[in-house]
Order: sequence, then structure tokens, then C-alpha cells
Amino acid sequence: MHRSFAAAFAAACTVTAVACTAATPGPGAAPRDGICRGTYGAVTFEELEVPQGATCILRGATVRGNIKVQRDATLEASGVRVIGNVQAENARAVSVGAAQVGGSIQVKQGGAATVRATAVTGDIQLDANRRPLVVDANRVNGNIQVVGNSGGASITSNRVDGNLQCKENSPAPTGGGNVVQGNKEDQCANL
Repeated sequence: MHRSFAAAFAAACTVTAVACTAATPGPGAAPRDGICRGTYGAVTFEELEVPQGATCILRGATVRGNIKVQRDATLEASGVRVIGNVQAENARAVSVGAAQVGGSIQVKQGGAATVRATAVTGDIQLDANRRPLVVDANRVNGNIQVVGNSGGASITSNRVDGNLQCKENSPAPTGGGNVVQGNKEDQCANL
């Protein structure tokens, strides 16, 4: 009598549970190729790419390198630790919250972006985006730069070791309560 593959695999797993765990990743396990589509929990990636048009939701994940968000893609990352940068160009939306980023967060020529309650070792750079931007309650070792955006920007309650620089945004950014060790410049002079 032939056993089904599933039955044989289950019998083998009883003997070698460690090997089976690695061979059959459960829900939320990291994809081997570093391409993110779907939702992932507390897993570790080396590098991570959100491909064109995809949605990637990370809850408590670690990325040892960079996260790259491609055209029309969406990233929702909360409670994550990123050793490198979060980089998006022409993305639909990027949201990073309650996170630690060892490099910079760069969102350029895309849609909406939110960076909230995040520790950023480098800079937050939001350039030429078309939808609403929110930069709220972050701890930034570098600069916050908001340049040439057209969807409106709210910049509130950030602690910035460098400069808060805003120019060529229409409408001008709103907000306040930012503690800046460097300079508050141009459109952000009173924020």
C-alpha cells in the first residue's frame, strides 16, 4: 500500500522535527529570494525588495540590509529593525512606524509617505511626492528634508540632531513642536 506524500512527510517529521521546520516554512516565514509580497511577522531578511505593484506588510521583522520599494508598490512596516536604508522611488505608499532604521528613509517621486515614532540614524528625505506626507514623533540623528512635494506635509514633534529643511512644497508643510539641534530652514522655519 502506498502512503501519500503528506503522510510520509509527516512521519519523517516526527523523527527530524528541525529539518522539517526549515523545509516547510509556516505562515509569515521569510521568502528565500528577499522579494516581499504579503504579510510577514518577526522574521529576518538579508535584503528586501517590494516589487512593482506589490504590497508588503511587515510586523516586527528584521532586515539586515536595505528595503527597496519599487514603482507602484506599497510598504507598511511597523516594529521593524532595518540595519540599512528604506528606499522608495515612484512607490504608491510607504509607511514606517515604531521602527529602528540604521541608515536613512528616502521616499522620492511617489505617492503618500508616513514616518511615525521611528528612530532613524541617518536622514528622512521626502522629495517630489504627490500625496500627503506625515513625519511625526521621530528621533532623527541626521536631517529631515522635505522638498518639492505637492500633496501636503505634516511635520510634528520630531527630535532632530541635524537640520529641518523644507522648500518648494506646495502647499507649505504644517505642524510644530519639532526640537531641532541644527537649523529650521525655509518653509519649516516656524515648525
